[in-house]
Amino acid sequence: MGKSSGTLRKVAVLMGGPSAEREVSLSSGRECVTALRGEGYEVVEVDAGPDLAARLQDINPDVVFNALHGRWGEDGCVQGVLEWLGLPYTHSGVLASALAMDKQRSKEVFRAAGLPVVESQLVDKASVMAAHVMAPPYVIKPNNEGSSVGIYLVHEVANGPPQLADDMPDLVMAETFAPGRELTATVVGAGDADPGALTVTDILTDGWYDYDAKYQPGGSRHVLPADLPQEIFDLCLDYALRAHRALGCRGVSRTDFRWDENRGASGLILLETNTQPGMTPTSLSPEQAAHCGMSFGALCRWMVEDATCDR
Repeated sequence: MGKSSGTLRKVAVLMGGPSAEREVSLSSGRECVTALRGEGYEVVEVDAGPDLAARLQDINPDVVFNALHGRWGEDGCVQGVLEWLGLPYTHSGVLASALAMDKQRSKEVFRAAGLPVVESQLVDKASVMAAHVMAPPYVIKPNNEGSSVGIYLVHEVANGPPQLADDMPDLVMAETFAPGRELTATVVGAGDADPGALTVTDILTDGWYDYDAKYQPGGSRHVLPADLPQEIFDLCLDYALRAHRALGCRGVSRTDFRWDENRGASGLILLETNTQPGMTPTSLSPEQAAHCGMSFGALCRWMVEDATCDR
């Protein structure tokens, strides 16, 4: 565990980076920088690039706040650099980050833990565009991106397979579409300690909960706490905790669900766990923390104090 803000003064906030989620990361990072300065920390902003290790050695921070999103920032890569440098850092470690970012492998972990997930498979891009790889409706997405980057929903009435964009990876994931309401629950705590699931949000949109719905003002509406049967509400909290533990997460994680009201408890499906939840003005985890009495500044401070290094 890290030191309190009374002795831990210098925090390097990693943001930006080269992933498809660079702009979201910059927004998250700036919010965290402002909050941490308000909490009394000396904060250094770091736009992560190939010289990251050298820059961190020059800065010599007491802790690193990881506000990176997407590949390299939340898939275990930068976590490995920070372990190598021996710097305490926020969020999950190398293994949990890599597992959570790999959607197919994380599903295997969830399935082994008895958590409900849909059927999925990894398929090469050419095969996806040549013919339906499973019976519609289904979803095509990159196996290791977040924030609904590059997601294709193939409807039951689709005349043919999806034609994917040139920038989609050569290997993608196809998964059975899970209908129903979009729900999410945040967990705050270390994997080995007693983490707590905060609450459940019901996410309302006019269509697919895509990149714009997540990050544009007015793109979605959040019902907090979600108006759900108590059984479903409690199951979301339980599944989020179990997913956090199964992956070995620490710090803050957020687990997303779909719930088909027509099927009761059996209609609740775990979609994925995000080890680097967004920290923007429209982000879900800070909103849930505030609902539970933890201000944005207090949440950022807790994350800094919780920072650790496995080395």
